[in-house]
Amino acid sequence: MPPSAPWPADRRGAMDMTSRGPELSHPAAAGVQWRLRMAAAERGVWTGTQLRLLLAERTGLELSTASVSALFTKQPSQVKLSTLAALCTALDCAPGDLLVLGPAAPAPAPGPALGGLSDGRPSPGSSRVAGRRSLPPL
Repeated sequence: MPPSAPWPADRRGAMDMTSRGPELSHPAAAGVQWRLRMAAAERGVWTGTQLRLLLAERTGLELSTASVSALFTKQPSQVKLSTLAALCTALDCAPGDLLVLGPAAPAPAPGPALGGLSDGRPSPGSSRVAGRRSLPPL
C-alpha cells in the first residue's frame, strides 16, 4: 500500500476523493434530483430570503443566509432529516416534492390547457405560472 493512501487498497474504490472532500460513489446518488427551488416557486416562494423567513415563521428553524442560499441554488450532498422536515412543513409539501429519485421526468407535451401552438412548440409566455413569474430553470 502506498504511504499516501489513507485506507487499504481494497477499499479505495468505495470512495472518490475530490477537491471537495470524500464522496460516496454510490450509483443511486447520481439519480437523485433536488427540486427545492422548483417546489418553492410552485408555492410562490421565489427567493432564498422568502424561504428563510418562511422557515423561521412556520417551523422556528433559523438557518443562515448562506445555508438557505446553498440549499436553494445547489444540489446538496446531504440534508439533515430535521432540515428536510422543516422545509416540508414550511412549504406544505412532502419529501417526494423536494427529492426525486431516478432520471428527470420528461416535460409534458404542451396541450390546449397549456396554450401550446399547433406544431407542438409552447406559445410565448406559456411557462408562466398563473400569469406571474416564469418557473426557474431545471
